Amino acid sequence: MQNLYSLLVLASAYLLGSLSFAVIVSRVMGLPDPRSVGSGNPGATNMLRSGRKGAAFLTLAGDMAKGCAAVMLAGYAAHALELAPWVVEGAVLAVFLGHVFPVFFGFRGGKGVATALGALFAFDWRVGVVALVVWLVVFAATRISSLAALTAAALAPLGAAWLGADGHVPVLMLLALLIFWRHTSNIRRLLAGEEKRFGRSRP
Repeated sequence: MQNLYSLLVLASAYLLGSLSFAVIVSRVMGLPDPRSVGSGNPGATNMLRSGRKGAAFLTLAGDMAKGCAAVMLAGYAAHALELAPWVVEGAVLAVFLGHVFPVFFGFRGGKGVATALGALFAFDWRVGVVALVVWLVVFAATRISSLAALTAAALAPLGAAWLGADGHVPVLMLLALLIFWRHTSNIRRLLAGEEKRFGRSRP
């Protein structure tokens, strides 16, 4: 029965992750499908590039909230049902994968940065703060969202180790690898010096 409960918790996290707020907000506000405009990524960054700051904010808030909610609910369930600790770690990955491959939207999802950040705050708020601060500092210095995300993802495991949360490091390393995988095209552009910066027409 414990295994069944664990699977249900992970499935619930995945389904929460599958709520693509960029698409939902666009439909409610009568905007084009974000997967068909700009970078094609259904996330807050692409929504912001459309010029609709309100839509971008709602997308960011929704994607972070679902990540946080999925991990919080997994934590409550694990405590109430006496499930293994790995269930909460699994929920971090499940909600991220739900965003990347949303079952409700043809498995065409985003890159999962906001969802991952929300999940981190629920998983260990200290690591979430470290990731957020790194993102803000790198973005302020470079105006490149993808570079900020990649740096924050890479440093999150180190931040956990520095905070003494060594047990968190494996799942954070796996999450970082998934984020790097989703940013493969951005990494190519970064290496070529062609990645776009906010507020400038050219990299």
